[in-house]
Amino acid sequence: MMNQKRARVLIVGGGFGGVYTAITLEKLLRNDPSVEVGLISKENYLVFQPMLPEVISGSIGILDTIAPIRRLCPNTNLYTREVESIDLKNKTVTTSAGFRPRPYQLEYDHLVIAVGNITSFVGQPGLAEHAMPFKYLGDALVLRNHTIHALEEADIESDPELRRALLTFVVAGGGFSGVEAVAELNDFVRAGARSFRRIDPTEIRVVLLHAGPLILPELPENLAQFAQNLLQRRGVDIRLDTRLAAATAESAILSNGERIPTKTLVSTVPGAPNPLVAALPCKNQRGRIVVNEFLEVLDYPGVWAVGDCAWIVDDKTGQPCAPTAQHAIREGVCLARNLVATLRGEPKRAFAFQARGKLAGLGHRSAVADILGFKLSGFVAWFLWRVIYLMKLPGFDRKLRVATDWFLDLVLPPDIVQLKIEKSVGFGREHFEPREVIFRQGDRGDRLYIVVDGEVEMVKEGPQSEQLLARLGAGECFGEMALVNDNPRMATARSVTSVNLLTVDRNGFHALFAYHPPLRRMFQQLIEQRLRPAAGAERLEPGGEASEEPYPPNKRER
Repeated sequence: MMNQKRARVLIVGGGFGGVYTAITLEKLLRNDPSVEVGLISKENYLVFQPMLPEVISGSIGILDTIAPIRRLCPNTNLYTREVESIDLKNKTVTTSAGFRPRPYQLEYDHLVIAVGNITSFVGQPGLAEHAMPFKYLGDALVLRNHTIHALEEADIESDPELRRALLTFVVAGGGFSGVEAVAELNDFVRAGARSFRRIDPTEIRVVLLHAGPLILPELPENLAQFAQNLLQRRGVDIRLDTRLAAATAESAILSNGERIPTKTLVSTVPGAPNPLVAALPCKNQRGRIVVNEFLEVLDYPGVWAVGDCAWIVDDKTGQPCAPTAQHAIREGVCLARNLVATLRGEPKRAFAFQARGKLAGLGHRSAVADILGFKLSGFVAWFLWRVIYLMKLPGFDRKLRVATDWFLDLVLPPDIVQLKIEKSVGFGREHFEPREVIFRQGDRGDRLYIVVDGEVEMVKEGPQSEQLLARLGAGECFGEMALVNDNPRMATARSVTSVNLLTVDRNGFHALFAYHPPLRRMFQQLIEQRLRPAAGAERLEPGGEASEEPYPPNKRER
């Protein structure tokens, strides 16, 4: 009896939509050997974003807002890579390289696209350089550490202008993310400042910018007004009908021209559509993939979409479903059921879901909630907020950890420990002993190398033998051609002696190449020189001996 080919289901995206699709598929398939499920996610965990603001204040532990994907769906093959491209015609997905710099390609029979939006500061000068986004766990940790650092610096700063900027915290965006972030940030800096002897709490200034006439436009007006009044009573300066127009290293520039001196600027404005979605040939609306009532992508059988990237029309309102966690979860469950029904030749069911309510935490045991038409505010809403989200938090161990954190937060002061995690600057140093491979022919170009000392040889590998192309000494560079042309490396680099190298990563190289014209011209001339026919020419090897084989045309990738 011939083995039947396994149906491959590939999920792209490790957010609520993608993970709950995988969880539901596992429940429905029950280890069905005829189906293989894979999930591609940049991280190996699911972030429970509703609790992310509490990481700022330390109300809950840094790792308690996340759950390992491998434990949530243990029978799903997890690929912790970034997706570089999707080929709907050939049914393949190409991911980024891993430790070995070679892209990875996966085939599929059914594809679930569940990627989220991205942070974008297009049209807002200076925000990419000076504003902190607030979307991922790393963003919350960076903001927390930066805030503590600002308090530490303000405590010893004598310059009144710099001190004022250090103690001014600006958050742009008056939606759920912005309001919850500014509420936790406000509580944290004011409570934390008590541990700094030279900081007067009256020096602290927390500003919330919102483009509309009232914050939290998603909620009923009376609840939004309650939230606004509460934050103002707690010292938050709320600027309505005001946008963040630009930013510098010294200040936030508002749409009315005002400048607010600050060293802490947070942007929670809505993200932009994922460019991965924009590159697909399927129909889209406002950067979101159009799907039918069964969550199938139009004109592409076997391709599905959920979450922020999907344009799913609510059959009752005729409007697209909100890109929220509760919608993404229910969409993932519905999609998984329809996908399994398709595999089994059973009828599919149209997606239908009505949001049960909306909640927003306001810090310090206060919240607002609109649950099934019941409007609540204050302590009762806060208690309900915690109960509901604790129940929805994936994993019993996480529930236990968060419940413990919340109890301790009631009786202990805020933790003001700063974890100094330095940002990568794009430069590094590497050491190789003799005869070690630096990179291999066919690898993806991921960095530029500069020889500090020692000797490197470039060889072209053939089916039966290899050809020496060149030897490089101190001060010479290699690896630039694969970066400029975005092609696989055409040769293998290997250390001849003990060698020390300075490296520039791909992003750093492209930044220098794009914005430093003299450097760009130098590399262009270097590439032209290496590609120029070398008939009759001889290249001196380190040590003075002439090479019989100069760096030949079209074989000069280093």
